[in-house]
Amino acid sequence: MKRVKDMVTEANTLVEHAPAADLFALHGQEGVTFVDLRDPRELEREGMIPGAFHCPRGMLEFWIDPESPYAKLQFQSGNKFVFYCASGWRSALSARVAQEMGLENVMHITDGFGGWKKSGGPVGENPSKKD
Repeated sequence: MKRVKDMVTEANTLVEHAPAADLFALHGQEGVTFVDLRDPRELEREGMIPGAFHCPRGMLEFWIDPESPYAKLQFQSGNKFVFYCASGWRSALSARVAQEMGLENVMHITDGFGGWKKSGGPVGENPSKKD
């Protein structure tokens, strides 16, 4: 059986990655899209990186594929994509899948949203949250 930990390690050998604190300079730059892969309940509970595009992990492949009926224009933009999840495991696997599907200029945050918050990165509310 191939273990998740081994899959993450393998993905990290193939995908550009860095800790959250090293990626603060990319936040807000034109041509860079931060992609939040977490479950909607996680966004509701903890917020998200301001300006990030929310793509639930279960929809990633469908939203990247331009021939899918669910394709999202965000993934056709040619931007640099910075994937993140809670702790860097889902984002490592997702960034690898995105590369395999032909998405270029993909990376992920190795310590995830937890590292982002711990390092003092900006945090906003889930934009779909109703007051």
